[in-house]
Amino acid sequence: MQAKKRLVAVVLILTALVAFNVVIGHLLPNQVLGAEEEVQQTPSTTNAPIPLLTDNPYIIADIAELASPATVFIYVEWPTPDQTQRRTIPQDPFSMFFDFWFNDPFFTPQPRSQTSAGSGFIIDESGIILTNQHVVGNQGENQTIKIVVDAPGLEREYEAEILGADSTLDLAVLRITNGNDHSFPTVPLGDSDSSRIGEWTIAIGNPYGQDFEHTVTVGVLSAKGREITIMSRETGTTQVYKNLMQTDAAINRGNSGGPLLNIKGEVIGINTAVHSQAQGIGFAIPINVAKDVLDELITTGGVKHELEPRAWVGIYYGNLDDSVAKQLRIPDEKGVIIMDVVQGSPADEAGLQPWDLLRRIDNQDIYELDDVIEIMSNHAPGDEVLFTIYREGQVHLITVTLGNMPAHLRQ
Repeated sequence: MQAKKRLVAVVLILTALVAFNVVIGHLLPNQVLGAEEEVQQTPSTTNAPIPLLTDNPYIIADIAELASPATVFIYVEWPTPDQTQRRTIPQDPFSMFFDFWFNDPFFTPQPRSQTSAGSGFIIDESGIILTNQHVVGNQGENQTIKIVVDAPGLEREYEAEILGADSTLDLAVLRITNGNDHSFPTVPLGDSDSSRIGEWTIAIGNPYGQDFEHTVTVGVLSAKGREITIMSRETGTTQVYKNLMQTDAAINRGNSGGPLLNIKGEVIGINTAVHSQAQGIGFAIPINVAKDVLDELITTGGVKHELEPRAWVGIYYGNLDDSVAKQLRIPDEKGVIIMDVVQGSPADEAGLQPWDLLRRIDNQDIYELDDVIEIMSNHAPGDEVLFTIYREGQVHLITVTLGNMPAHLRQ
């Protein structure tokens, strides 16, 4: 009887063990799988990839396709100077020295028309264009402005007029002569203040003329708040531009006035200059600067700047070296050569002429350009100064009443 009870107990235990194994066999894989799934669903906190800006590989092409029709080519021609004018503005700061050796320095060359070209972009469907002032000049210069539009159904050349311009900011607003009431494509204006260093930038323009119209280059916003000094090829004067945006998107001659866009397709800058001694360094005017003065440019034709009075003569001059002194038959190298005289300036009204040799101002001898700059810095508009001039073998004493330097000539 005892043996039978033990046998029943063993059978029950074995049956319980088999049942337990069956249950574990069913439950264990699900639990392990669930644990594996949980591990796979847990994000890794190390070496996580940086999310891409966009999944669209054609985002640049899309932006260019939208902005290009609103980007225009600008061609400007000034009238031929009057034959009676005794001076012409050199196209190159060294042209006076070049002409000196091959022409009579006192002979006025035949006048010729002056031209310039650049880019711009349409900001209003009525045909309002933003560009650089150095591309189109100022109002009242009798220049002819041609705008080439390359938008579907509008592909042709238009005339335009200047609504407003400011050389200090290098901004100009044009209006296309729109007799047929065309609706032109536009490009939206962004917020340059919110732009970030390192973000993508896209430049569109016409480098080296219409043959390379709508050239698209890409880079990043390299820096903000840059300050550069640029010398005008036409006048030889310098202009300081502040708070510029720097980009490594290729900007070449002819890109001036074209849009600098962000990855949203918004204009954040107006391309204006490229560093002559570096590669991959271009500059643009922040679009917020233009937005702040846009209404003033359109309604008043300019921008009012609060400027301190500064003594102004109205001459462009160069240092006198031994070679030029011998050509002019001057016994020494004392003085500076007056290369050009601004029409309507104090120098012009006093009778100063190109190729006059400025030897003294009041009782101070002049040897180089810095001497003139230092003396002028100690004078104010309205002061009278005595210029000692050597002209064609004769000495002239000329009194000049100093004026106030115009805004577009200030550094």
